[in-house]
Amino acid sequence: MIRRRVVVRGAVQGVFFRASCQREAAVRGVAGWVSNRPDGAVEAVFEGADAAVEALVEWCRQGPPHAAVSGVEVSDEEPEGLTGFNVR
Repeated sequence: MIRRRVVVRGAVQGVFFRASCQREAAVRGVAGWVSNRPDGAVEAVFEGADAAVEALVEWCRQGPPHAAVSGVEVSDEEPEGLTGFNVR
């Protein structure tokens, strides 16, 4: 089990990034949350199996079809044992 916090920058709000991220997390069995930030970025926390979390981090580098991702910051955190995936 690993945990990653990602901050995705670019044209990532108003393009269904959060809803798409929630769907991708469900497909991979990843827990956590995703939220719009006031600075225009999207922030998310992913917890789960190593390969599933890393695949979701890679998905964030592209995002949904109408997103224009300009950068992704990734940081490791200690897993908290989250369950489910929430859009905040």
